[in-house]
Amino acid sequence: MSKVIAVFGAGTGLGVSLARRFGREGFRVALVARREDRLDTLVARLTAEGIEAAAFPGDLSLPAQAPALVDAIRARFGRIDVVEYGPIAGDMAFTPATQLDAATVEEFSRLLLLTPVELFRTVLPEMTERGDGALLMTTGYTAVQPLPYMSGPGPLAAAARNYIHSLNGELKDTGVYAGTLTIASLVSGSEAAQRARTGDTKGVGGHIPTVHPDELAQHYWDMYTQRNRTEQAHPAELTPPDNTAAWSPTANANG
Repeated sequence: MSKVIAVFGAGTGLGVSLARRFGREGFRVALVARREDRLDTLVARLTAEGIEAAAFPGDLSLPAQAPALVDAIRARFGRIDVVEYGPIAGDMAFTPATQLDAATVEEFSRLLLLTPVELFRTVLPEMTERGDGALLMTTGYTAVQPLPYMSGPGPLAAAARNYIHSLNGELKDTGVYAGTLTIASLVSGSEAAQRARTGDTKGVGGHIPTVHPDELAQHYWDMYTQRNRTEQAHPAELTPPDNTAAWSPTANANG
């Protein structure tokens, strides 16, 4: 039975490129997002390219829906081998830290932290029993580097990044891989990039660069196949050192 990748937060940028990249390797594809019409369009495009794909509409801001979505994908494809989680809400905007309130943090936490935790917890038993699988999560630059006036999503994405690093270390000897891709660029073809065309795309230090989603999808394929790093960033020079292998509870008990 051919393997299955489930793309949570599938869209016209990285989501469809990721489906194509894994699809070329024989993977079947489950696309999960809130808008059913967009999912159907993406499924039709992939099917025309010879990739078996199916749509699974769901609201990823509701963590309690994660197990039902996983059950639906398993019912359709029989298994899940790779999960990529990377939704970007259309109304997700940065907030100055001085103006951040608990309600905003709570709202972001559902999409950026609570749902991926529930999702990965749900698929882990299948993967560890099989001795193979991958949990992949996409985050933005502020998950790694906090910036003035650009708070809001960042603290929750940073918490999710922390969680992925912990997962990677704990799963090291199980055959299951956990990794995160940090993107400090606009993704061409995505809705976020399309919105930026009509607005101010200047960030700290100049214009925000743009990356083709196929390049990011290749990063994920390399991470999945090589499994030699917990984190990859684009641009690559932003990737922090991976010290997971050097850490042990005994050595760091007093650290």
